[in-house]
Amino acid sequence: MQKENILDWSMEDLERLMEEWSESKFRSKQIIEWLYLKKAGAFALMTNLSKDLRAKLEARFVLRSLKIQDSRESKDGSVKFLFGLNDGNAVEGVYMPDENRRALCVSTQVGCKFHCAFCLTGKMGFIRNLSPAEILEQVLAVQEWLGPEKTLTNLVLMGMGEPLDNYDNVMKALRIFNSPAGFKFGGRKITLSTVGLLPALERFQKEDLKINLAISLNAVDDAARSRIMPANKKYPLKDLLKFCREYPLQPGRRITFEYVLVPGVNDTDEDAEKLSRLLRGIKCKVNLIPLNAGEGVPFSSMPQDRVDRFHKILVNSNISVFTRKSRGGDILAACGQLGGGWAA
Repeated sequence: MQKENILDWSMEDLERLMEEWSESKFRSKQIIEWLYLKKAGAFALMTNLSKDLRAKLEARFVLRSLKIQDSRESKDGSVKFLFGLNDGNAVEGVYMPDENRRALCVSTQVGCKFHCAFCLTGKMGFIRNLSPAEILEQVLAVQEWLGPEKTLTNLVLMGMGEPLDNYDNVMKALRIFNSPAGFKFGGRKITLSTVGLLPALERFQKEDLKINLAISLNAVDDAARSRIMPANKKYPLKDLLKFCREYPLQPGRRITFEYVLVPGVNDTDEDAEKLSRLLRGIKCKVNLIPLNAGEGVPFSSMPQDRVDRFHKILVNSNISVFTRKSRGGDILAACGQLGGGWAA
């Protein structure tokens, strides 16, 4: 029998297995702690488990399947990783250190089926979903690469793929990221970004996860949004914004709207003014993202003066706005560039 990856198993899954093996239920929590808090690389190291239980685990499961195949460091300190998967496919992730923050941009699919015009991942097409283990192992691999002196502080599910299109696997991984027995990332330290898949968003709002939600908005009318985001044809702005107005936010929390500035598509003063009107009454902030040009993206880079003007109009309209600094552009690690290849 082919061994399963134990990281694909939730604590509830392991509780059922312990019951089947006539073990105490709390063993599942111990196993989870060994996997994620203590980051054990072998079942033999799980010394508070009996030798018999460790032998059973060894016979049934593997611990790791993903490996760092390559890495590139940007002049700004960001590092792009190429993670090799067991079937020969690969995904990319980006480590972004700041003074008090060490974030990892995590992938959830090999490729993407939503074909946003400003994103190189969509040019790959969709290959397959990542398993929970393959999502979790990206974090384990980078944490091991960092060493014990540095710890990741934030996770952003903004890498390759659409997280809510891989719903069940992503939710399973998120619970481990958030669990006190797992990675122990607080809800405010995890952000999930989506193009706005409404049926999945409606499921997501019923989850007991208190993580940050980011909506990739990128236009102020259906014509412009459909041009650069084909998903809008199925889930138009009116329906998406209605959902956001009704989304049950925790006290002090806001929805993030990501707005990639695309020259000649969504970057005029009128667009900025209309955006401020569309978002009025929604507890939100806007992340302005100047387009990162690249081979295969049919748009040029955004002039900084246009970015600054758009930002100012939103501020003057009392919209909370942050212009995201492009990270890793010299190694094709910036927003929208994953899957575009490897810079020297």
